[in-house]
Amino acid sequence: MSILNKFIKNNFQKPYILVCSSKTHMMYAKDILDKNIVSNELIPTPKGFGEICTTAIKFDFKDKKEIENLIKKSKIEYKGIYSLDNRYRYDLSSVLEMNISDDMKKIINKVQNNEDISKKDVLYLLNRETEEEYNALITTADIIRKECVGDRIELRAAVEFSNYCIKNCNYCGLRKDSKQHRYRMSEEEILEEVDYLYKIGIKTVILQSGEDPFYTTDKLLNIIKSIKEKYRMGITLSVGERTEKEYRLFSEAGVNNYLLKIETYSKRLFDYIHPDDDLDTRVQHTTWIKEAGMRVGSGGMIGLPTQTLEEIADVILFQRDFGVHMIGFGPFLPAKGTPYENYSKSDLKLNLKVVAITRIICQNVFIPATTAIASLNSLGQTLALEAGANTIMLISTPKALRENYGIYSNKNMVDLDFAIQSTLDSKRKLPKYLNYSYIEELGYKIDNSIK
Repeated sequence: MSILNKFIKNNFQKPYILVCSSKTHMMYAKDILDKNIVSNELIPTPKGFGEICTTAIKFDFKDKKEIENLIKKSKIEYKGIYSLDNRYRYDLSSVLEMNISDDMKKIINKVQNNEDISKKDVLYLLNRETEEEYNALITTADIIRKECVGDRIELRAAVEFSNYCIKNCNYCGLRKDSKQHRYRMSEEEILEEVDYLYKIGIKTVILQSGEDPFYTTDKLLNIIKSIKEKYRMGITLSVGERTEKEYRLFSEAGVNNYLLKIETYSKRLFDYIHPDDDLDTRVQHTTWIKEAGMRVGSGGMIGLPTQTLEEIADVILFQRDFGVHMIGFGPFLPAKGTPYENYSKSDLKLNLKVVAITRIICQNVFIPATTAIASLNSLGQTLALEAGANTIMLISTPKALRENYGIYSNKNMVDLDFAIQSTLDSKRKLPKYLNYSYIEELGYKIDNSIK
């Protein structure tokens, strides 16, 4: 049995979804269905059935009456039960009028009718080289992005609080054998950065580090609880593989999202880039994160040494089939002092295709214009926003430490100035929740057109 079939793939002949009124009721419903052995899986709520980055429970029509009885008996509050045959339809007539091949039109028609596209279709889109068909792909993704998440970007910020790591990933500058200067931030130092983010209006902070056992469960829980009690901010945690119990404790403490990239869904390539990791284990951890009630952040690296287009297609489709909420695809960039330091960096156009295809097949999710794509090309972030991305992640690590968090070399430090310019260049809007008066007091100039 394949990894996907073993962990996450249910064969729903007539798929339906249950949309609950809150995360608490959703998790309660999930627990009840599991205890009653009713096949189900958690997925991002599709467009037309609920808000972006919320979670629905997918099941088969044959179990509909039993589920209705169970949730009524358990007094679960829910918004509705819906057939996925009634999925949102997109108007892509402008794309179909472009000078594209009949095969391309067939795929666009599938997307317009909100039908799942196949691996063969994804490979076809990855291979598009003519200007007209590339533009058709980007335009399709942009239309879906606008329909699903609108024109306002989501702005988040990362505090990279430790660059120690016990793993030896061949592509990563933080790997255990790296000779770079190491650092760890104290809880007080972390909270000082969070305080700044709170003042400028950021709603979600990303706490990110290498896999560093120095930060025990209790230490992380103390930081999480301090942020929740003082600032009531959303928290994304990205600290590598932890235990099933820890994921549940993090969720109970208020962690909203957990970022654990799969990087590739090819066992061959996963083994090649991760000498001390295992693909089955990574998928199991991602499953535990979802079952703990946190939104799953995943994604992959594009342009890795020896990576094929078929392997890229597989990792894109994994995001859809697993039901990932936040999908970050970034380019491979070589890091000094790693086994891959002399390999060529990734191709910008290929990365933009991947962003576009991900938006087309995953739709109602968060997709960042990554720091890595901004490092690959100075216009990369703007172009990614135009290709379907809707999120920018600021770097809020103290300036004295930033250069030491070198996952790859020549990192572009995406600060507020850079994010503002990318938003302006892509003709998008900044989030309403920012504290513009405070930001302008700090000396930033913000064009009124993007507020």
